[in-house]
Amino acid sequence: MMRKNIRRSAVCKAIYIVLLTLAVVLPTLTRDSEAVAVSADGYIKWVDFDVTAELLRAALKCDLETYESAKSGSGVHADLVTLIAIAAARTGGDFKSCSAADVKSYADRISAGEKPEDIAKSKNFAYYLEAYGAALGGFVGDYAVKDGDMLSKRYGLKVFSPIAGGYYYSDFDDFGASRSYGYRRPHLGHDMMGSVGTPIIAVESGWVEACGWNQYGGWRIGIRSFDGKRYYYYAHLRRGHPYCDIYEGKQVSAGEVIGYLGMTGYSSKEDTNNIDTPHLHFGVQLIFDQSQKDGWNQIWLDLYEYTKFLSKYRAEVAYDRESGEYFSKSAIIDLSAPD
Repeated sequence: MMRKNIRRSAVCKAIYIVLLTLAVVLPTLTRDSEAVAVSADGYIKWVDFDVTAELLRAALKCDLETYESAKSGSGVHADLVTLIAIAAARTGGDFKSCSAADVKSYADRISAGEKPEDIAKSKNFAYYLEAYGAALGGFVGDYAVKDGDMLSKRYGLKVFSPIAGGYYYSDFDDFGASRSYGYRRPHLGHDMMGSVGTPIIAVESGWVEACGWNQYGGWRIGIRSFDGKRYYYYAHLRRGHPYCDIYEGKQVSAGEVIGYLGMTGYSSKEDTNNIDTPHLHFGVQLIFDQSQKDGWNQIWLDLYEYTKFLSKYRAEVAYDRESGEYFSKSAIIDLSAPD
């Protein structure tokens, strides 16, 4: 089943282009003629995630600053998703032509009372708002941390790097690179090379939707965000001891230790190391319609800039000798979680 699903994902973009040509997909065009992929049945079928770490940092800073200003009664809050959507609409998704200063100007105009759609100046603003809302919707919001026996409520970034703080890793933009085990296919995730046993962190809070052995991913974990729009995939976990108190159906918090980096997979035999280099395969799938979860039209993001941004937000961990597990000193309590 996994083989079929990955193969379908591999041809997703090619099928989309054919459908576009046949007018089954109903696109509109941005200022630079970039196609916007919205299906006839009303949900998005393709998102090019090209936003840079620099713009994410700029948008986060503006989000936090305008939140505080709005809280004190001065100006309107300009949230991260809206700012990125405006940047996408004004550039047709070409984020390299947008600067941190541009993002700041959008935030200032929103804070002064101007409507985001008027700043965007694009009929595709609604598309970008939904697309980047799905990709980044869990990044910023209300959360709490334990302060002794009390809970301290805060507003801010509530996601973490998948690699624990204090542990070395290396990476490069390998999205779409060729893979040949089993059959030829593109790489639909982001590999982060590190040492066996490195604690792996839940990037966002959510529900554990999958865990266990998979021929391609080895020991892996799948976590769905509370809003259902993001599916986080962590693969090639450690042989013999892949997980840290993880089971299907468990609710996990952003920053929590969920497992350990390894080199399992590429084998039909369970608990086998058949990967040449220890690494975490990290993937994020967007889901606008449940049929996309395991369907032919899966949407996986290029996470190079995404993880570059998250590299500054790494959860600190400590070792518990009694349990033999690592635990996070940085996990948050996500206030968007169901009761």
